[in-house]
Amino acid sequence: MSNGKGANAAQNSSQMTLKECLDECMEALDLFLNNHFTESLERLRPRVNESMYHALIYATVLEMQAMMTFQPDDISNAGNTMKSAQEVCQRSGKIKSSLYNAKMVQLHAEVCYAECQLQRAALTFLQDENMVSFIKGGIKVRNSYLIYKELHSLIKSPNCLKGPSHIHLEGGISFGIGAFNLTLSLFPPRILKVLEFAGFSGDKEYGLSLLDEGATGLNLRSMLCALLLLCYYTFLTFILGTGEGDVAEAERLLKPFRLRYPRGAIFLFFAGRTEEIKGNIDEAVALFEDGCKAQQAWKQFHHMCYWELMWCFTYKRAWKMAYFYADLLSQESLWSKAMYVYMKAAYLSMLPKDEARPFGEDEVELFRKVPTFKQKIAGKSPPTEKFAIRKARRYKAPSPIKLPVPVLEMMYMWNGFSMISKRPELTEGMMQTLTEAERTLLESPGCHSILQNQGRRDEAIKLLHKAVLLFSLHIIRCQHSAPFGSKWRIN
Repeated sequence: MSNGKGANAAQNSSQMTLKECLDECMEALDLFLNNHFTESLERLRPRVNESMYHALIYATVLEMQAMMTFQPDDISNAGNTMKSAQEVCQRSGKIKSSLYNAKMVQLHAEVCYAECQLQRAALTFLQDENMVSFIKGGIKVRNSYLIYKELHSLIKSPNCLKGPSHIHLEGGISFGIGAFNLTLSLFPPRILKVLEFAGFSGDKEYGLSLLDEGATGLNLRSMLCALLLLCYYTFLTFILGTGEGDVAEAERLLKPFRLRYPRGAIFLFFAGRTEEIKGNIDEAVALFEDGCKAQQAWKQFHHMCYWELMWCFTYKRAWKMAYFYADLLSQESLWSKAMYVYMKAAYLSMLPKDEARPFGEDEVELFRKVPTFKQKIAGKSPPTEKFAIRKARRYKAPSPIKLPVPVLEMMYMWNGFSMISKRPELTEGMMQTLTEAERTLLESPGCHSILQNQGRRDEAIKLLHKAVLLFSLHIIRCQHSAPFGSKWRIN
């Protein structure tokens, strides 16, 4: 969008006050949250060359889409659009006009610029794997953080001017400083000490409080603040093994958004996730299905629901239904095909040997394909993909030894046992699956032959019992809400 029209754009922007720009962007955001994605972009598009907020929100929507599609073209387009938005912010900060407070416009331009920098850094890490790109992304992150830090000090000073648009400025700064503090607090202590020495701060409680301020205020960044908090409370704490989330906080944050956007796909998804965490699996399934029905424009929202539906049916031991959603993901989503194919194979392996496989697929062939879908994000292979590939190696042999309970292993990796800990019948079902797997192992002809030939039958049986006991202990620990901090170390 940088096409030599900078001067004209700067002149035209004076025709629309800062308040008018913010009001129109709020309307566009309302459209987006009500699933009118195309209409939202159409409302923003005419002013993306002249209004910093139109440019920023437009680029943010494209970035969200790129993050979900994971298509290289979408990522590149979002990056170029965000770069153009950054240039609009730079121009806007230099405009002198008698129609509105020039100082206030400059502050808004700076916070928009910092947000552009941060989002461009995220796209850089996602798009490129080389060290040069990583360093460039790191520089963008640091520049963004320094701007946010300076602006935060400024708005907290007694001399700060507060106009009608101050709530949007404050919301933008709360989002930036809050996001940095919360994200950095999740780093290992050794790395966090180095980052703090470099001038960053990683105070989790402070970050949560700032994001909460931003989420509960009626400002342009309230949605972003709320989404980051919801991700933290309902996903990150589980995936990282740092806690059991906070359902009460998630529900408190969701309540006003659900009232305002009752059919909003994003909020239906998080409502489903909170029910899932509470162990209300059937209620969660209904909400995820509603999320899919609510809109058809962005299939990527469906993929988020498919992933959760896959796990919901896993908890219910409905292996074929879980396979169905893993199959949909393997066909439609680019995020982690290795994981999706592995899960397809895992679900098929849980079925009785003589039971017909959906679509005539064979789990052995699927397991053998898993390594071919390996990918890197920000230069690294996701830990779950590494785990799946390592487990799938067992099937390389002409006569592979079957994995006993691959679904339960992966469920443990994603901290899924905490989801069923509130439902004794689901826990007992998993115990039954483990008992059946133990019996199958002991009755295996190959197992008997090896044991008899080596004369170590009693020792092997003890080892099998020990393995089942360890898995059972994990389930029991879940019933007492014990954290799973070591789940990444399964061999």
